Amino acid sequence: MTAREPELRVGPEPERGLLLAVLPKGADAEVELAELRELARTAGVEPVAETIQRRAHPDPRRYVGKGKLEELKAAYADHGAEVLLVDDELDPVQQRSLEDALSARVVDRTQLILDIFAQHATSAEGKLQVELAQLEYNLPRMRGMWKHLERQAGGGGTASVGGGVGTRGPGESQLESDRRMANRRIALLRRRLRDVGAHRATRRKARTRSEIPTVALAGYTNVGKSTLLNALTGAEVSVENRLFETLDPTTRTFEHLGKRYLVTDTVGFIRRLPTQLVEGFASTLEETLVADLVLHVVDGSLSEEVLAEQIESVETVLAEIGAGEIPVELVVNKVDLLDLSARRRVANRFPGSLEISAATGEGIDELKARIAERFADRFDEVRLLVPYDEGRVLSDLYALGAPIDERTDTDEGVVIRARLPHREVRRFAPYLVAGIEEQQAS
Repeated sequence: MTAREPELRVGPEPERGLLLAVLPKGADAEVELAELRELARTAGVEPVAETIQRRAHPDPRRYVGKGKLEELKAAYADHGAEVLLVDDELDPVQQRSLEDALSARVVDRTQLILDIFAQHATSAEGKLQVELAQLEYNLPRMRGMWKHLERQAGGGGTASVGGGVGTRGPGESQLESDRRMANRRIALLRRRLRDVGAHRATRRKARTRSEIPTVALAGYTNVGKSTLLNALTGAEVSVENRLFETLDPTTRTFEHLGKRYLVTDTVGFIRRLPTQLVEGFASTLEETLVADLVLHVVDGSLSEEVLAEQIESVETVLAEIGAGEIPVELVVNKVDLLDLSARRRVANRFPGSLEISAATGEGIDELKARIAERFADRFDEVRLLVPYDEGRVLSDLYALGAPIDERTDTDEGVVIRARLPHREVRRFAPYLVAGIEEQQAS
């Protein structure tokens, strides 16, 4: 039903991959290909060689020029490569030309990332999103898969896909049939994802009603967001050192000085994230949109150049999805890997940022305190006396999801100590015995 997919192996014997990129003059090849190397290893491919061509734009038909293509063929054979990884999204013509010239599998950047996402998706929703992205990527490339059938113009109706004299006949071409099936599957996946999105929206509304502060972890992939989520909340989210280790949004809670906070880990950002994945994982990114605070986590052990590029990439995507107006705290992670002078440089470069090590726990208490400061005015501590014949009020309190610290039955009714969202205090004013100011005064 779909065009051929990369089927990259994951196991003790990684595939041997040759990396290819077309770069403009002046571009730093080491920096540009560093990410492709990590993507390759995450997908189970060991880079054995790299080929670069300097030109303003890739060749529209072959991706590289004729001379470079001959050089590429020789390098591919000399290094015993099993797959060619291209640091661009190829159009179908470019991919077919490279495959024909090398008699090899060619996997472009988008296919590579899709393959990694397919390996790491664990939830039903994540798997739906990956499948949708793969189908949308493969749909315009199906024609190449059936290219050999076009040459059978006079061989019968069911084999004809090109149209015109000698190609028409009864039946439906295999290409048309596959496209029809793919489009039906895409429509089905979109409906299912809309249903899942509706359920998530309902859960978000419940969180909003409770006024529990929500913090989203955002940042480049592999900067330690999942490790930070575990350090803050005691969760056990996978923290293997691989790109895109977390794909599905994971929300956990932590308490600080008696108050609860929600923390959501989101999919990692990356340069040139494929359009299919930005759209397909919109629900994951939506968790950032509904947050009250974004913790932009960065890897402080990276070089200044790479760090600046990653920060810019994340800020760009946050702006694109409409999260640019949400308050942001910059959190510099992995400071345990820095010496004293490097720490001073980080402090001078990012004044006011928090320096932490999610792996060792350094700075986690300070981070919790900083989060609490952001929401210091959100709750009011109150004491309520609710008569027994007004049980509806108790139901409203519990439905609100307000933190109820203590409940005591007395002759007059039920005495409740709770922390109410500031905007809800007026609603329960008739039952108010003492607010936070009176308690402090006493």
